Formats: sequence, C-alpha cells, structure tokens
Amino acid sequence: MTKKTRKTTLLLSILISAFWCGASLPAFGHCQIPCGIYDDYARIQAMLEDAATVKKSIRLIVELANKNDPQSQNQRVRWIMNKEKHAQNIIDAISNYFLTQRVKLDQENYPERPVKHHTVIISAMKTKQHLDEKYVSQLKKSIEGLMPYYPKK
Repeated sequence: MTKKTRKTTLLLSILISAFWCGASLPAFGHCQIPCGIYDDYARIQAMLEDAATVKKSIRLIVELANKNDPQSQNQRVRWIMNKEKHAQNIIDAISNYFLTQRVKLDQENYPERPVKHHTVIISAMKTKQHLDEKYVSQLKKSIEGLMPYYPKK
C-alpha cells in the first residue's frame, strides 16, 4: 500500500467513523444566501429569551456556590454551561445573522446600526465573564435597543 493510499484510507476511516458515531457539524440558524426568508422580530425575541435564561442561570449559579455536595456541584456546572451557551447564542445571532445579512451599507442609519449590534455582542460577552445581574440588564437593554430596526410585521 502506498503512502497516498494509506492517507486516503485513514481519512475515509475517520469520516466513516464520525458519521457512524453520529458526529455532526455545527448548524447555524439561517443560511447566508439571499433567500429572502427572514423573521428579524422573532430573532430579537429569541435573543431576549436567551438573555432571560442567562439571568436565571446566574441566579442559580450564585445560589449553588456555597453548596459542596456532588449534586449541587453537578448542577452548578450545568448552569454555568447553560449560561455560556445562551450568551453565545446571542453573539452568534448578531454575528452570523444580523451583521452579515440585515445590516447594510446603504441603510439610512447605517453608522449607528453596527455600533448598536456590537454593543449587544459586548454585553453578551460580559455576561459570560461575570455573575452580576447588572450585566444581564445591560444585555437586555442593548437587545431592546435593536427593536426599532426590526419591528413585528
């Protein structure tokens, strides 16, 4: 067997193993082709729901902080992971959906739009770094600041 054949066989084995074991690639909430199927208002509402989940996660992490039994430690880790996931959902929605597809150079209020969207990303990042609910309040306020751009239709 040649070196090239071994490499090809190894690559195919890895791909087949990944497929067989159920591995998957990450999926994003919307494609980046001009399909015209957008529900911006629903995405804003989803980000507000993610922010509420971050808030609840923070509250429960703090509540479990002084408990050292294995079940409490397990739950605390799960809430930490949950907080991170929902904050990341917000960052991904802004980055992969709004900034790439909905914020356009020719919009009348373009100069302020990227700044307001970036503020959401920074606010979400701060909720990952801190356990103070004031950061969630800032996050919620920054998401609500986008609502005039994406009204319910």
